[in-house]
Amino acid sequence: MNNPRNIAILGSTGSVGRNALEVIAGFPGRFRVTYLTAHKNIDLLREQINQCHPRGVVVLEPGAAGTLRKSIDGLTEVLSGEEGLSEVVSRGDVDIVLNALVGFAGLKPTLRAVEAGKDVALANKETLVVGGKLVMAKVREKRVRLLPIDSEHSAIFQCLQGEEIRTVERLILTASGGPFLHYGKEKLDAVTVGEALRHPTWRMGNKITIDSATLMNKGLEVIEAYWLFGIPPEKIHVVVHPQSIIHSMVEFVDGSVKAQLGLPDMRLPIQYALTYPERLPSQYRRVDFAELGNMTFLPPDTERFPCLPLASHALAMGGTAPAVLNAANEVAVELFLAGKLPFCAIPAVIREALNAHTPAHEFTMQDLERIDAETRRRTRDEFALTIS
Repeated sequence: MNNPRNIAILGSTGSVGRNALEVIAGFPGRFRVTYLTAHKNIDLLREQINQCHPRGVVVLEPGAAGTLRKSIDGLTEVLSGEEGLSEVVSRGDVDIVLNALVGFAGLKPTLRAVEAGKDVALANKETLVVGGKLVMAKVREKRVRLLPIDSEHSAIFQCLQGEEIRTVERLILTASGGPFLHYGKEKLDAVTVGEALRHPTWRMGNKITIDSATLMNKGLEVIEAYWLFGIPPEKIHVVVHPQSIIHSMVEFVDGSVKAQLGLPDMRLPIQYALTYPERLPSQYRRVDFAELGNMTFLPPDTERFPCLPLASHALAMGGTAPAVLNAANEVAVELFLAGKLPFCAIPAVIREALNAHTPAHEFTMQDLERIDAETRRRTRDEFALTIS
């Protein structure tokens, strides 16, 4: 390939970012990594610089950026902070931005990349949960591609190839059920951080792993699917599939169902997003159906895992309500990981934040930033009162 695609990877030291670099390494000459970004893990980022030789990197933590700048040669530019992110995603030597940032922090650089006319491979679901209205309007205006990396949305995207959206009866998102699928309420009350971080099928960062344990991850994916595919919320369903072999399904108006299957390996949806519309060979492990034996399906238990209906409620409220849902969830997960909040209290924190919010249905990026900051501050303050 004479003209490799230039890629900026946001969050290159995280799980998705590391997998993306492994995928890219398997296609020498097809891609060029021009920029990498990290929060503050400069030891791993330094290794990635030596491996990929990017033109520049962004370190969000300014102090860590200064440390890195002193420890590498001058061939790689080192930028810092949100300004650095906005700078690199809009540069001319970037064709596609792979956004693997975690949380609300991923929204602004996605919007900036789209405004600059870049295709985006999106692993940051909060981008659409919080700012779907703004982002999708800009995607249509700039006529760029927004390619999903989440395994569930990649599965739906693949199932929809060659189909007309008007023929879709429903989208069926699959969920592993997390580590507490068979826990009763008493056991859930005593869940520890260590237990919650032991996901049965996927290896992910801490925040996403906790979201999977509460089923909030699936709730966020319902909202994301609404924006990505333009399907009404009542046509988006969730089914628990513990084996995580079927990554999601699409049912059509004639009753037929398409499913996308594969082993739980993030490299597969990453590769599809980067090489789309082509489908290229890989050496990843295949499903051995004889060894698998069977696949099971269960309805989600929304009483034991109320985060899923809370997400649907926020989507029904519309406007800025999903931004509040996301901010309160990020704070609640942060508190749980710090040992300051019981696992079962996470949905209660989110419910309180939603109940206190009157959504606005017309808003700007600045409005979303203000609402996000206010929700985080109010949630932390109210939580502090409950334990004082």
